[in-house]
Amino acid sequence: MSPVTDYVIARTRMVKEQIAARGITDPAVLRAMRIVPRHLFLDQAFWPRAYGEHPLPIGNEQTISQPYIVALMSQELDVQPGMRVLEVGTGSGYQAAVLSVMGCRVYTVERDKILLNNAKKIISQLKIVNISFKHADGSIGWETHAPFDRIIVTAGSPSVPDDLITQLFTGGKLVIPVGNRDNQRLTVLTKGPSMLEKREVSNCSFVPLIGEKGW
Repeated sequence: MSPVTDYVIARTRMVKEQIAARGITDPAVLRAMRIVPRHLFLDQAFWPRAYGEHPLPIGNEQTISQPYIVALMSQELDVQPGMRVLEVGTGSGYQAAVLSVMGCRVYTVERDKILLNNAKKIISQLKIVNISFKHADGSIGWETHAPFDRIIVTAGSPSVPDDLITQLFTGGKLVIPVGNRDNQRLTVLTKGPSMLEKREVSNCSFVPLIGEKGW
């Protein structure tokens, strides 16, 4: 059996045992997680562990989230093909790749230039063309391309940055981990004409969103 076949089998097992078995039902999410080669977003030393249910280091004290969290956030984002999505925290580029396979136009912002450049190389190698990158503080969003249909924040914050709410379409959704360094809740915000509807999904643990005060 070739290594390529091994990874396909590993992804199929990952989706069945770690994602679908835990309640992820969105067909587009399940399909994207089966397609995107998670191992390529990691240093080769971690490839044997790429499809396990755990976060893994990607350098500079950052991690790639465990597959279930990526799937959960993608499902809670509730995207449709053609939607414009802002991602705050490019990290390895894996979450952006999943959203791109789901048919989204992704605008992703990363404060760490080394991580950003690594992600750009991998995305380019995969011939994904519907992702735009920016080196900046993601907590202030990407005003040039706003407003967005959806916003996903892949770092924890003590509160929801006002700039992100401003850059969200009315009717749009924002998914963000909110809390302190030790205890965060994955939170979904839906922007109405005059107020935000808030729903907490689950406990989670993310690295800090640099730029927000309070941590």
